[in-house]
Amino acid sequence: MKYRIESDSIGQREVPADAYYGVQSLRGAENFPITGQRLRPEFIVSLAEIKKTCAICNHLSGELSFEITQAISQAADEIISGKFHDQFICDPIQGGAGTTANMNANEVIANRAIEILGGEKGDYSIVHPNDHVNRSQSTNDVIPTAAKLTTAKLLKGALEQLGRLRDALGEKAVEFHDVIKMGRTQMQDAVPIRMGSEFGAYRQAIARDLVRLARAGEEMVAVNLGGTAIGTALNAKPEYIDSLAPILSEITGLPVIKAEDLVDGTQNLDSFAYVSSALKTCAISCSKIANDLRLMSSGPRCGFEEINLPPMQNGSSIMPGKVNPVIPEVMSQVAFCIIGNDTCITMAAEAGQLELNYAEPVLYHKLFESIVALTGAVQTFVDRCVSGITANRERCAELVEESVGVITAICPQVGYKKSAKVAKKAIATGKSVREVLKEENLMSEDEIETILDPKTMV
Repeated sequence: MKYRIESDSIGQREVPADAYYGVQSLRGAENFPITGQRLRPEFIVSLAEIKKTCAICNHLSGELSFEITQAISQAADEIISGKFHDQFICDPIQGGAGTTANMNANEVIANRAIEILGGEKGDYSIVHPNDHVNRSQSTNDVIPTAAKLTTAKLLKGALEQLGRLRDALGEKAVEFHDVIKMGRTQMQDAVPIRMGSEFGAYRQAIARDLVRLARAGEEMVAVNLGGTAIGTALNAKPEYIDSLAPILSEITGLPVIKAEDLVDGTQNLDSFAYVSSALKTCAISCSKIANDLRLMSSGPRCGFEEINLPPMQNGSSIMPGKVNPVIPEVMSQVAFCIIGNDTCITMAAEAGQLELNYAEPVLYHKLFESIVALTGAVQTFVDRCVSGITANRERCAELVEESVGVITAICPQVGYKKSAKVAKKAIATGKSVREVLKEENLMSEDEIETILDPKTMV
């Protein structure tokens, strides 16, 4: 392998001659072999969009020549199109509040721009990673802005899939409206309920989650780009700062605005914690629904057997014919990950000191992970489970008829004490409430049939 020599404030290093990254990216990759993962493609694209925006705004304010601006913009466009992502070699979790990630972008874009202008990689006299690509910027305004852009993009997919889940649950609520089953509280028989009402309640929970998540996502378009090191905009011209949001909006297609207070936008990560909290709440809703589906489909012969889940794969390597509720299981497991990530994000958001938060990288890494995981889990939950659920109408009717919980409907007529006596006798003898009421002559047969009609209870 051939090498070129690059230097930074630490000293000289050999960098692979064909690499677009440089010495600072290399040191960061060596210093932080943490997760074995790389930066998310969406985050890399966001960095490139920011660098292109800043180059254009620097040119408009007289800070960059037309030729260098064009070369940086072309290099950024190539990254946006998916090229050179393999040159982003740093781990998503890193010290320095994201300096390695920022310099990785600066070096890749600088070296590609050098090539575009006819030079050789590493000749930073043509285009410099700091002086040109990073001009009027700091890691401290670039990385949070890239994180917000990435979050906003990823949330679009999550909101789309959650909308599909809401609609699928709504369709099942209509389909199962005529199915009456036993409601349960604390895993014990309660009173009858329409299965459609249960699925309608699931739909309402997801609808609320959609509202919360969309509202939290609105905060992702207010960025601190232009604040440079600590939000005071040192080394950035006013005309450069004023042009950032409109041009970044045009490049990204997002309604980007400048943060109302750039110091606040640099210091505080509460808006990211807000998104994570909404994700966690949504994950809780999804997992609760998954829990219910597993219970209602349990058995199939020795459990509730009220619904059928679409069979997805063999459930056992030893028990023939066994089919497990694997899709609800994975939905809950993703929820556990999101809940755990939220704890990490909470601690990271709290960890800021004075003008900056060193823990930004782990916060963004876990937030992106949560959004992507929720999106994938909800998609498979809809496609491979919810949409294919069917109801066992006869089984539901059988359980209602055999349940002692229907005795609750008798209370207004005969009182709580007599109703409890009937319930105890039904449990002890294995007879139905209907049969015991007739034996005890507590009500006429017409009254019994009317009051114990499941449709009158729901």
